[in-house]
Amino acid sequence: MKRATVRRAGLSIVAVTLFAGVTACGSGGSGGSGGVEGAKSSTGSGVGGGSSPRLSPVAALRTAEKSTDGADSAKVESSTTIGSLMSMTADGALGWGHGLTGALTITYTGGTVADTMRQLGSTSMQARYLPDAYYARMGDSFARQTGGRHWIKYAYDDLERLGGSSGAYLKDQMTHTTPNQSVKLLLASGDVRRVGTDKVRGRDTAHYAGTVDVADLTGRNSHLSRSQLDDLKKTLEGAGVTTETVDVWVDDRDLLVKKVERGETAQGGYTQTAYYSDYGTTVSAKAPAADDTADFTELVRQQAGAGAGS
Repeated sequence: MKRATVRRAGLSIVAVTLFAGVTACGSGGSGGSGGVEGAKSSTGSGVGGGSSPRLSPVAALRTAEKSTDGADSAKVESSTTIGSLMSMTADGALGWGHGLTGALTITYTGGTVADTMRQLGSTSMQARYLPDAYYARMGDSFARQTGGRHWIKYAYDDLERLGGSSGAYLKDQMTHTTPNQSVKLLLASGDVRRVGTDKVRGRDTAHYAGTVDVADLTGRNSHLSRSQLDDLKKTLEGAGVTTETVDVWVDDRDLLVKKVERGETAQGGYTQTAYYSDYGTTVSAKAPAADDTADFTELVRQQAGAGAGS
C-alpha cells in the first residue's frame, strides 16, 4: 500500500470513529453497583425517578437528565453499526464534569472500515478524549508511514476550521455532549412515551421511547450559530438522515442505564446501543507523548502536498 494511501485511509478511519465515538458518549448505560452521592431517586419510590408511574414521562425524564448529568463520569460500553460501512464496539470510561475526558478501546468488527483497518495492521484502536482534542492510536503499519508516530491528534478547533459546518458540529458535540443527551433528545422531540418496565443487566428500569427529527433537534440542543445550523441541516439531509428513534432505560437512582438509537443514512441503516455502569468512577486521560503523536493538520498538509506532486 502506498504511503499516501495508508495515511489517507487512516485519516478517514479516525474521522468516522470520531463521530461514532461522540454518539456513544451521548448514550445511556448499565447501572452497576457503583454510584455517586446525590444520584438517588428524587421520588423515593417506584423504578427510577423517571420511573414512577405517578410522574409524567416528561417530568420523569427531566429528573433523569439532571441526575445523569450530575454524576460526572461512568464506565461505557457500546456497539455501533452503520450499513455496510462499519460495525464497531467501544469500551472504557468517560468523564464530563469538566469537559469531556476519558479513554476507550474501539474495535472494528465488520464492514469496509474493518477491512481498511486490517490493511493498516490492526482492527482495534485506542482513543483518548481531552477537553480540547481527541487522540487516536493507529497500528504499526500506519506508524511506519508517519515517522514512527502512532497517535493522531485532532484538535477540535482544527476540526471546525478545516471542516466547515460539519467540523463545527463535531467540535460542538465533542465539547458539550454528555450521557444525558439521549434524554434531551426525547425531551426536545415532543414525542415521549413510557413503554413500561424492563430488566437491564439485572436492574429494574423504566423504559421510555420516542421519535426525533434529527435536523430540527440539532438546533434545539447545540451551541451553533444559525448559519452553521442551516449548513448542518443540508449536510444531514445529504447524508439521508431525517429522523431517528430513541429508547432509554432509567434505573431506581434516576440514572440512564441503556440507550438504543436507530435511523437511516445514505450509507444504510444505523443502530447504536450503549450501556453505562459505575457512575462516579475515577477517569484518567492524558495526551500521548509528543514524539509519538502526529497532528491532524500536519498530515492533511502532507497529503495535499503528495497529491499536488503526483
